[in-house]
Amino acid sequence: MRLIIHENHKDASRWAALYIADKINAHYTATTKPFVLGLPTGSSPLLIYQELVQLHKAGTLSFANVHSYNMDEYIGLPASHPQSYRYFMQEHFFNHVDIDPAHAHVLNGMTEDTMKECQQYEEAIAKEGGINLFLGGMGSNGHIAFNEPGSSMQSRTRIKTLTEETRIANSRFFDGDVSKVPTTALTVGVATIMDSREVLIIVNGKNKARALRAVVEEGVNHMWTLSYFQMHPKTIIVCDEDAAEELKVGTVRYFKNTEKRN
Repeated sequence: MRLIIHENHKDASRWAALYIADKINAHYTATTKPFVLGLPTGSSPLLIYQELVQLHKAGTLSFANVHSYNMDEYIGLPASHPQSYRYFMQEHFFNHVDIDPAHAHVLNGMTEDTMKECQQYEEAIAKEGGINLFLGGMGSNGHIAFNEPGSSMQSRTRIKTLTEETRIANSRFFDGDVSKVPTTALTVGVATIMDSREVLIIVNGKNKARALRAVVEEGVNHMWTLSYFQMHPKTIIVCDEDAAEELKVGTVRYFKNTEKRN
């Protein structure tokens, strides 16, 4: 696991966007196959999406040969609902770049057959040859996607019941009313993300500091889902100083010195 600490969320997001752009552009020069990109929603990746849109508008990045797969979607919210993740992606990213809408995949939270929807999502990713790079965020309880604490390392795309902590955190998008936040969602599993060739996690804010300390400094623990990725061959966590606040001084020095040598 590689940890990169920036002074603020903007700088961390800029670094992450440039990293993704470099990976896509390098892929284009090596093969004609699509670059398969996993994507999150929520407040954490917003600045990354803004940076990627600017790179596209500047003519230095194209998504014409990118196939994307989003991490999750609320059950019971249609794509037209302002808080659905399909709507989020359209508003903040898809509508502003040249990605083919047919290649921008988001789980259908209105499906009548959730098991079939989840199975077909896994099959579609497998048919692509897997995810080249999965971008993600981390919840304040250490979860990734909607793989809440206690999720299995072997989990695949499925239905998950959301914890009260997650629903409270997400209520800021629902007029601050927890009762409006759906109680269940469709989400890719831990194993789905672990199969990706690279994983890039953006973490920001003091409210994530306790979880980041557990994920980075403690052992693998199913109650801190992101800690599983200590065992992934190429996971990068990029964070701001606030998120790194509870890390030991020695930990911070180690990772900062490592980056200086790269």
